[in-house]
Amino acid sequence: MAARVTAAGAEWLASASSYPRSTLALWSARPTAPVVLPCGSVFDVINVPAVFGRRMLSRLWSDGPGSGPVAAHRGRMLMFTAPGTAHRLPALLGWVGNPPTKSGGEWGEAVPPLLCHGAGDAVTVPPLNPPSSTEADGSRWLVAPDVRHPWLPGTEVLLWACVQAGRSGVLVPG
Repeated sequence: MAARVTAAGAEWLASASSYPRSTLALWSARPTAPVVLPCGSVFDVINVPAVFGRRMLSRLWSDGPGSGPVAAHRGRMLMFTAPGTAHRLPALLGWVGNPPTKSGGEWGEAVPPLLCHGAGDAVTVPPLNPPSSTEADGSRWLVAPDVRHPWLPGTEVLLWACVQAGRSGVLVPG
């Protein structure tokens, strides 16, 4: 089931835009419209295959601190994270997952390549209100922003979630 973004959550999302009032006005007129927002100042986004993302979310909520906002978009999960995470996470995953030994990484092969969107990038965020079931791409909020300053996991939390998800099973292509 898709979650709804609150007015405070919409303000937070719009604050990433160069023109927050225009973004809010668009959403006011068309709450089912997706919007493209820049990354890097208010949030970064870690974009993962849906199956791997579900494993990460499961670990974050069962054994970790929870997650920040999370959206589903075109068969992938968009995990909203603290600014700077997109820059640091790939290098740490490479270092932790593939240590410089002959045996290689313990779990590194089970972590798919992540798309990390940070400064200079932009992402399409789902509409504020859940789309109708007939919407083609199925973009929706799984964990909707609901406050003006949501907690956003940083590099260490996402690294931990990737390691745990990678260890939890064989990756299904997707």
